Amino acid sequence: MCWYCGSPITDAEPLGRALRCPDCGRDLRVCRHCRRFLPGGGCAESSAVGMDGGADVPQEKDRANFCDWFSLEPRFRKATAGDKKKSAAAASAKSAFDSLFK
Repeated sequence: MCWYCGSPITDAEPLGRALRCPDCGRDLRVCRHCRRFLPGGGCAESSAVGMDGGADVPQEKDRANFCDWFSLEPRFRKATAGDKKKSAAAASAKSAFDSLFK
């Protein structure tokens, strides 16, 4: 599933850098979709021992990258709600808060 909208990723691996979600247009070959992505935004390969210094970790975790270690996490093959719902709820809350000071 796309981390943003929750649509399942059905494309075969390897995912190309230019591949985008057909529903929301977000990049699909991103750190957030990788099986090596750690909670908090880290990368399991960046500190791997004996890996010639590990992977170069991209700064933007939701943008396309050229990481040689990228491998799609299998759970992203299933549909979910994604982060779009959370983003919409946060925007709604911010809007309500801002309206208090008008």
